[in-house]
Parts: sequence; C-alpha cells; structure tokens
Amino acid sequence: MAATRVPVALIGVGGVGKAILQQLLAAPLAAKFNVVLVANSRLSLSLPLPNNSPLTDGNLVPILEQHGQALDVTSVISLLANHPDGAGVLIDSTGSDAVPSLYPTMLAHGVHVVTPNKKGFSGPAALYDAIQAAAYPNSKALVYGESTVGAGLPILSTLKDLVGTGDEIERIEGVFSGTLSYIFNEYSKPEGGDVKFSEVVQIAKDKGYTEPDPRDDLSGTDVARKLAILARLCPGAPQLPEGAFSVPTESLVPPVLADAKDKDEYLSRLAEGDEHFAKLRAEAEKEGKVVRYVGVIDLKAGKVECKLGKYDKDHAFATALKGSDNIISFSTKRYSPRPLIIQGAGAGADVTAMGCTSDLLKVYERIRY
Repeated sequence: MAATRVPVALIGVGGVGKAILQQLLAAPLAAKFNVVLVANSRLSLSLPLPNNSPLTDGNLVPILEQHGQALDVTSVISLLANHPDGAGVLIDSTGSDAVPSLYPTMLAHGVHVVTPNKKGFSGPAALYDAIQAAAYPNSKALVYGESTVGAGLPILSTLKDLVGTGDEIERIEGVFSGTLSYIFNEYSKPEGGDVKFSEVVQIAKDKGYTEPDPRDDLSGTDVARKLAILARLCPGAPQLPEGAFSVPTESLVPPVLADAKDKDEYLSRLAEGDEHFAKLRAEAEKEGKVVRYVGVIDLKAGKVECKLGKYDKDHAFATALKGSDNIISFSTKRYSPRPLIIQGAGAGADVTAMGCTSDLLKVYERIRY
C-alpha cells in the first residue's frame, strides 16, 4: 500500500512561497504531500476548497483574500500536530521574526519545520539553542533549512556530511549573496573595465536582483546571517551570542551616503559613492586582482567575518562566477590543499523552493519509512 501523504501547511506566499506551492501541487511531490493550509501574514486558507475547486500558485492570492480567515499560528500548529494522517510539516516561507520564534513550540508538539527563513537559525543563541533542544535527536520532530544559505545549492547538507563523517573544517569562504555576486562580477572584471558602481547597482535593481532598498543588500547583513548559520554547524567556531549581529560585517554603503534618509534619497545620490568604489577597483587592478564581497569562517584564526576581498584574476572567485551565482569553498583536513567547491544559482524563487521541497523529501523519508 502507498504511504499516507504527509500533511503540509505553508505560511508565506510571496515569490518563493508560490514556487513551493507550485512544486507541491505537481508530480511527483503531490503523491507524497497533502497541502492542508496556506497562509500569508494575515490570512489562512484551509484545503481542500469547497467543491474541490483547484488551487494554483496563480489563483492563490485572490482566493485567499476572498475566503481566508485571520491567521492564528497556534491553530496551525494544533492542526498539524493532531492531523489524522500523522504529524505534519510547517513550511515557513516568511521573512518575519515572529514565526521562527515559535519553532521550539512547533517542534515540542511534534510538528516538523522546513524553512528558507534565515531569522531562526541566525538570530540570538537563546532561540537557536531552543530550536535545537526541541528537535531531533532530542525529539522525533525534524527541522531543515537547506535553502537558508544557498537557495537550492547543497551547502548545509555538505557541511553536515563533512562534520558528521569526522572531517575537520579549517576554512569556509565564499560569495554568498547573489545580489552582490552580480554587482561585483559586473563592476570588477578580470579583463578590467570602467563602468561606474552606481550604474551597476541601478541595473541590478532594475533587474530585480536587489531588495527595494539596495542598502539592505549592500549592508552585508544577508551574508552575515548565512555565515552565522554555517558557523553554528562548525565545531570550534567562534561563539555568536547575537547570531548575525555578532559577525563583523563591512558595509558597502560608502561614508558619503551614510546620511541618506531613505531609499529614494540614497538612489538619487548613488553616484556620489562612485569615487570611493573606483579607488577600490583601481587598487585591486594594480595588484592584478578583482574585488569580491565574501564571507569567511576561519577556524584556525578564530574569525567569522563579511568583507571586501581581493582575488587573483585566475582565482575561481574571479573567473568561475557568472550573473548572480554563489560559490562556496570548503577547506578541510581531507579537502586540502584543493578545497571542495560548490557553485551555482544562489538566488531565485524556483531554486530556493527546490531547496525547501528537497528538505520535505528528507522529512518524508524519515517519517514514512
């Protein structure tokens, strides 16, 4: 007999959430998972719909607005914990702090958690420790967040396998932001160039690669969150009591623009920072190098940091990256002197959703076999 489908509730129906739903409602995942509820930040919708009307990622929002009830996350937890088909999975596809704060409660009730939301794993140590204490192997509840670091790239699973098989992590270094990857791939090329930094940032914004306020990307906070998540999986890494906010992070908002009151003023004055970045690029070119924004976990030096770095023009960070790719290098006792490198699309709704649905398959395999 076929195994009973696993109940799933999805909170967060932005670009990634819709892509997750699309994958869940199609073969082959639809045979394994039963979407019992979808919700945005305000409204939730129980499934199936009356008369078994079809739900798609395209008609979700209008139906949710018309038929949704006020979202009560506690009720969603109860629904999944007491479902007749067994404990279900909550997918947190929000960017909020509120839902991750409830992960320990979900796990304590036997509800499994899958998420691309970085906030829970990169926040204060107290929350992170509470999540780990409530999850497997301390309980039967599972928690996965592969897509918090590399979208669909197998970054966390690779690190866990390295550590779990007894390898020793020496250094993790990479370009972790698809946005900053694109900006510096265009701005600082091995073959040189004189494009202005402000022009590249504006193009990135127009292409939809940046947040509505580009300073959210240029602050480096997203990279710091990813480093905090990785560092917490590395034995012997520095303690990060405040998570990402304990990581030294170099901002790419130049000093001359630090007083911009809002994004509109920042964008209108963006060219004022061109001289600052032109100088950085010129210095790198004199050394035969390119500029990249990287995250580094150096276990030997006891450092976790986000910073601008210079790399030789034949280095993989200079030659291998295209568009908004991510590239992460693992230097370990086994992978030395040549590191293990993972590269590919590190942003985008479909690949991020795939990171989540692949985590769902891990849950399915653990609880149904």
